[in-house]
Amino acid sequence: MTTARLEIDALPAVVRPRGKVRTAGLRWGYFVPAAIVLLVAIIGPLVTPFSATAVVGGTSLAPGGKFLLGTDQNGMDVFSRVIAATRNDVVIALLATIGGTIAGIVVGVVGGMNEASRGIRGFLAGGLARVMDILQAVPAVLIGLVLVALFQSSIPTLIVALVLATLPGQAKLVRTEVLKVRSDAYVDASRMAGEREVFVLLRTVLPNSIRPAIENSSAVFGLAIIVTAVLGFLGVGIAPPTPEWGTMISLGASEALSLRWWGAAFPTVALVFTVSSFAIANTELLRRR
Repeated sequence: MTTARLEIDALPAVVRPRGKVRTAGLRWGYFVPAAIVLLVAIIGPLVTPFSATAVVGGTSLAPGGKFLLGTDQNGMDVFSRVIAATRNDVVIALLATIGGTIAGIVVGVVGGMNEASRGIRGFLAGGLARVMDILQAVPAVLIGLVLVALFQSSIPTLIVALVLATLPGQAKLVRTEVLKVRSDAYVDASRMAGEREVFVLLRTVLPNSIRPAIENSSAVFGLAIIVTAVLGFLGVGIAPPTPEWGTMISLGASEALSLRWWGAAFPTVALVFTVSSFAIANTELLRRR
């Protein structure tokens, strides 16, 4: 008895968590960088000290004084252009994310619900899945290059290219969930209750299948910003003088070789910070799942 008591006393004490308030606060902190980016995108262009598309000083002036981040090779204020480019890149990526997610949900639900059907519906659903596989195998940058070559460079063209690039991944996530949900008991119960198939899909299957695509949308957003910047760097993005990070990096790269690094460095920092912010937010969303 005494020996057992000594062994129990020798066990390490269990450390109990102090509560959930601190943990919740720490989790919400992961979303602060992404919130800062969105805030800059909303109000940034309204508070920039100079016009983002006008020549305001000498060419390639170093950071400091009147020009906080210097000027580029055209004499435009780098700080104003980086802030204004935040709105352009974020808006393009946001619209592409919304479009790709909605289209992915539609394709995933329609394909998943009809894949096991006989006849023409099953054939079309299977063909749709193969088209998504082929589209996903094509690099997003290549899709953008092809569309720009066909329809010229513009914001709508970039958005369509990004939607086509992000659609297959979102569709596969939804399709996988639909294949699981469609055979669940509550779906069969809805059919037995006399619900029409379209109402079963909209009221029962759809709400229980779209969560993975919604959670993945933050990762899609980061991918859209990267592809937008890459296309701009290759010279097929938004045409100057409209500010865009990839175009600014491309134009400033030659200046950086002459040690005038600020024209390319600060847009790069903004791009890395934005993508990292939404990657962190996405990781937190997946951890909460």
